[in-house]
Amino acid sequence: MDLGLIILLIIVAVVGYAIVIYNKLVKNRQLVEEGWSGIDVQLKRRANLIPNMLETVKGYMSHESETLQAVTEARTAVEGAGNSGPTERAGLEGLLSGALGKLMAVAESYPDLKANTTFLEFQDALRTVEDEIQLSRRYYNGAVRNMNVTVESFPSNLVANQFKFTMAEYFELENEADRAVPSVKFN
Repeated sequence: MDLGLIILLIIVAVVGYAIVIYNKLVKNRQLVEEGWSGIDVQLKRRANLIPNMLETVKGYMSHESETLQAVTEARTAVEGAGNSGPTERAGLEGLLSGALGKLMAVAESYPDLKANTTFLEFQDALRTVEDEIQLSRRYYNGAVRNMNVTVESFPSNLVANQFKFTMAEYFELENEADRAVPSVKFN
């Protein structure tokens, strides 16, 4: 076999492999963006539930204005974050989760509120959205893991560096207390 032909076959094989790696990087980047979009949708659903829930609660919890104010401020901060990255959003969402957890804990002291069907419906809707957020986080963080492994692994890191692919950020709660799921039970 001619040496020139062997070199040409090696070059074609290397270029073909680089194309496969590039396409894998593009696919992983798209999965990360899709995952983030899923989280964003669920976070917006939760934020949209809060004003109506607060209106329901206000009549019963007139003495708890500090708690209601904390939820309102946290929701406003989350809405203001808009298109910020996972790290900033995780911090703000952690504050909102904490404020909602405190609201639910305080609501335990109001038997009439716990019996209010509208409040119970909001509670169920909130629980459903929280479950969806958890599922979306898992999907997103899995996509981030796959992207980051591809960006860091050899030889795909050579292609990633050449075409400016970067590591993605995980969506994680910053403090361990925020990781604990607040217990929300009304009986």
